[in-house]
Amino acid sequence: MAERVTTAPREPSDPLAASAPTSPRARGVLLEVAYRGTRYSGFAAQRDVPTIEGELSRALRVIDPTASSLRFASRTDAGVHADGNIVSFDAELALPPRGWLQTLNRELPDDIAVRRVRAMPPGFNPRFASRSKRYRYSILLDKVRDPAWADRAWRVGYEVRLDALEAECGSVLGTHDFAAFRGAGDLRENTVRTLTRVELVRTGDPRVVQLVVEGSAFLYNMVRIVAGSLVDVGRAHLARGGLARALITKDRRDLGQTAPAHGLCLEHVDYILPDDVPAATSERDITPWPS
Repeated sequence: MAERVTTAPREPSDPLAASAPTSPRARGVLLEVAYRGTRYSGFAAQRDVPTIEGELSRALRVIDPTASSLRFASRTDAGVHADGNIVSFDAELALPPRGWLQTLNRELPDDIAVRRVRAMPPGFNPRFASRSKRYRYSILLDKVRDPAWADRAWRVGYEVRLDALEAECGSVLGTHDFAAFRGAGDLRENTVRTLTRVELVRTGDPRVVQLVVEGSAFLYNMVRIVAGSLVDVGRAHLARGGLARALITKDRRDLGQTAPAHGLCLEHVDYILPDDVPAATSERDITPWPS
């Protein structure tokens, strides 16, 4: 899952070191969290609305009121799901990984689950340790709605040529300036990103196709804009080659629609394992995938 690397000594300005707790008794805990984002206003905590971070923090405070605030790899949007977002915190409570898994899950609602737990050095921050993320966007090609897919896939009721989508995927593979592929709220100056995988995958259900996108980092709404633009190419609302042209013009108006949030799932985060973490040889170090 994670690769071991040798890192240089941390300088005081290093964000990993800066987040380290002051208590010598603090222990780092890393969670792999899955959730259905349907009824939440995104991951990050907000006032007076339900969020994933809010529910995780509430559960953690029940178990250990002195634990640190949460640190996480991805700030998923409202309605977006996850199979493996990475979250960490520090606590003085001496629970083994399996203990954290069981006690947190008892306090969490049914649409959020801690799937795996690992002991880590205190101060470990998934945001800065993340090396790549893999997203999966599900598209239901059906003229009639299906409750089983209601909050897990974007139902597209018009005819879409999948060969056009597949042909277009390669145009955004690699390192490009993705300035056109971001939502209006993203004001970052550096918009160069690298996508290592952009692939349309068939599933066991002939009505459902999934767009798998993997890369080192993403802009706001980037995957949803790619998915929406591909669908627009497939239904001839956007000319073939449109995604490649937008990479050149850097103009959002040259692309198609932004696909709905509920079809998107953060599937996996690949992170750098600190070199001071011992190998996980038993459940004292890391919990296995539940059977």
